[in-house]
Amino acid sequence: MTDVRVAGVGLTRFGSHPDRTGRDLFATAALRAFEDAGVPREDVEELNYGNFMGALAEHQGHQAPLMAEAAGVSCPSTRYEEACASAGVAVREAVRTVRAGDADVALAGGMERMTNLPTDEVTEGLAIAADDLFEVRAGVTFPGAYALMATAYFDAYGGEREDLAHVAAKNHANAVPNEYAQYRKEVSVEEALDAPPVAEPLHLYDACPITDGASALVIVSEEYAAEHDVDAPVAVTGTGQGTDRMSLADRQHLARTPAADDAADAAYADAGVGPGDVDVAEVHDCFTIAEVLALESLGFFDPGEGISAARDGVTTADGDLPVNLSGGLKAKGHPVGATGGSQIAELTRLLRGDHPNSERVADAEVGVAHNAGGTVASAVVHVLEVAK
Repeated sequence: MTDVRVAGVGLTRFGSHPDRTGRDLFATAALRAFEDAGVPREDVEELNYGNFMGALAEHQGHQAPLMAEAAGVSCPSTRYEEACASAGVAVREAVRTVRAGDADVALAGGMERMTNLPTDEVTEGLAIAADDLFEVRAGVTFPGAYALMATAYFDAYGGEREDLAHVAAKNHANAVPNEYAQYRKEVSVEEALDAPPVAEPLHLYDACPITDGASALVIVSEEYAAEHDVDAPVAVTGTGQGTDRMSLADRQHLARTPAADDAADAAYADAGVGPGDVDVAEVHDCFTIAEVLALESLGFFDPGEGISAARDGVTTADGDLPVNLSGGLKAKGHPVGATGGSQIAELTRLLRGDHPNSERVADAEVGVAHNAGGTVASAVVHVLEVAK
C-alpha cells in the first residue's frame, strides 16, 4: 500500500457567481490545482467529483463526464453524492484508489452552484438531504433541525447562545485574510447575539450562507511524486467514514453525532494518531452548534465540554487548537458539493505554510478535516500530516 500525497490544490473564490456555470467553476479550480501541483493533466487516471444538487440548480445530471471535459482530463470519472459530504467522500475514494495502486494520479474535489436560485428554492433543494417521509413533509428544514440539536445539547449539557456567538465571531475573524472566503468581515459576539432569529436558538450569524464555488485536489502516490520530482510535502495518512440514522426522530441522542465518532475513530486508527496529536482542524460548521458537535466527535472534548471552546479561546487562531482558520463554512462559505475538498485544500495550505493564516500554526504537523452530510447522517474525516 502506497503513501498518498496532496500534490496540488485549487479553489475558486466562494460566494455568488451569477455569470458563471458550474462547469466553468470546476474548470477554474482544476486549472489552479494542476498549476499548483506541476502535474500534467494527461497523467490523471481517475476523476472523483462531488456534487449534491446540480440536477436541481442547473438542471444537469450526469456531471462526472462533463467535469472531466471541463478539467481537461480523459479518464474514468465518477460523481459522488453524500449531501454536504459529497466532496469529502470523493476525496476519500481518490485516496483509497491511489493507496490500492489502482492509480498514481487522481483528481478529486467538487462543485456547487446555488445562488442562481431563489432562497426558498435553495432551501427546498437542500431539504432533500433530510428524510422526506418523516421530516421534509412535516416542514422540517435544516435550520430547524439544527435548532432542535442545539436545544437538545443545551438541555443535556448546558450552554447558551453566547457560546455559539463566540464560534461565529471566531470564524468570521479567521476569514478576513482568506482570499477565497465569501464573507471577509469581522462579526462581534454582540452583533451575533443581536442578529435576527432563524430558528431559535439559532440566529442569522449561527448559519452558513448560500454559496457558489469549486474545489480540486491533485492526489498522487509517494512513488509518483518521487519519480517526477513533485513537491508534495503533505500526506493524507488517515481516512474514515461513518453513517447514522437519517431522521432525527430515529436517533438515540440529538446532541451527539455518532457517524462522525465512527469516521474519526477510523481515520485516527488509519493514521496511527490520536486527538492529542492534532495541531489544527477544519470542521463542518454549517451551523455554529455543528462545530461544537464536531469538536466532541473528533475527541478534542468530552460530550458537553466543546460548547465553551471558542469562548475560552481554545479554538481561536491563537488558541491551543485553532479550528476553522479558513473561516469555516460559516464565513468562508458552503457550496455543499465542494466543501469537503475545500477543507482539505485549506489544511494543505496551512501545513505547507502558504495560507494567510499559516503563521498561526507555524509548527503544525497534523491536521484533521471533518465533513458532514445533512444532520450528520454521513461523515468523513481525513488526517493530513507533514511528510517526514
